[in-house]
Amino acid sequence: MLAGRLMAGLRPRLPNVHFNGIGGPRMMEQGLVSDVPMDTLTVRGLFEVIPRYREIKGIQNRLRDRLLLDPPAAFIGADYPGFNLGLEEQLRAAGIPTVHFVSPQIWAWRGGRIKKIQRAVSHMLVIFPFEEQIYKDAGVPVTYIGHPLAEVIPLRPDVAGARQALGLAPDARVVTVMPGSRMAEIKYLTVPFVRAARLLAQRDPSLKFVVPMAGERQKAAFTGLVATAGLADVALQIVDGQSHTAIAAGDAVLVASGTATLEVALFKKPMVIAYKVMEASWQIMRHMGYMPWIGLPNILSREFVVPEFLQHAATPEALADAVWRQLEDTAGRARLEQRFTDMHHSLLRNSAQESAEAVLAVIGK
Repeated sequence: MLAGRLMAGLRPRLPNVHFNGIGGPRMMEQGLVSDVPMDTLTVRGLFEVIPRYREIKGIQNRLRDRLLLDPPAAFIGADYPGFNLGLEEQLRAAGIPTVHFVSPQIWAWRGGRIKKIQRAVSHMLVIFPFEEQIYKDAGVPVTYIGHPLAEVIPLRPDVAGARQALGLAPDARVVTVMPGSRMAEIKYLTVPFVRAARLLAQRDPSLKFVVPMAGERQKAAFTGLVATAGLADVALQIVDGQSHTAIAAGDAVLVASGTATLEVALFKKPMVIAYKVMEASWQIMRHMGYMPWIGLPNILSREFVVPEFLQHAATPEALADAVWRQLEDTAGRARLEQRFTDMHHSLLRNSAQESAEAVLAVIGK
């Protein structure tokens, strides 16, 4: 989605442009020729990458060799710093301009990565306002382009329309449950999330639970885990895609840490954030961080505006209690709505135009 908007901004300015690389459907709509399916590169965690390392490294090397043989006007790495920064470093050393779109979370952990970025990146495009000064201080050319999600999500969500689309009563109390789109997220969060839903249903049997699924593979994994854990009695309304509709319909959202937390904030909804990974990965990662927040709404607010539960703390009981407090706290919901409205305005820019102009400057057009 991010790269697709950048490409849409470039196309009118470069009518004969050719896009080649690795991407998904939004990029292909803009004419991308994708060398490999984007899902091939989807890995989460530290130890989880080990079984896939040779495959992913092989893809990186083949892409590098082809680009060195036939240099592009620019290489644009969209997020995925573990793959893209190493590639960008080699390409920039060979004289190919490199643009990195979406800053690695050097402000959250791995601050030493800034030195690699200085070597690898000709120009950085950042999507959060506080990131711009970090790169200016490091001497890396940078442009704040706003967050594309702030353009996609309306400032005033249509709650009634979303509930009608999902067949929910206008006056129902709705909890949206989002265990993630990556298979590893679903593996670790499905059971605690659904157990939390069961506990909430015991407190209020009229509660409705909506669970958007990113695809058939994710849905099959989710329903399989629910059945294996003996949770088939929990009344869940599973919907295909429609994550934005499901968020808009909710009174509160139980959500995996990641970009979805920002989507929930832009829909002005209370949320409870959870994060769980393989235990070995967690033992390493918990010593790497120096920022107290992991959820994007808290990072942008620089305080805990919504609760976070990490690894062992993400128990069904803790999650259910936190969601229940949000459902019951009318004044707190109003404060969050105003806070998230202000956040939405701060992230709102013409990201396609801003990012395209930065790329054009890099390639001298």
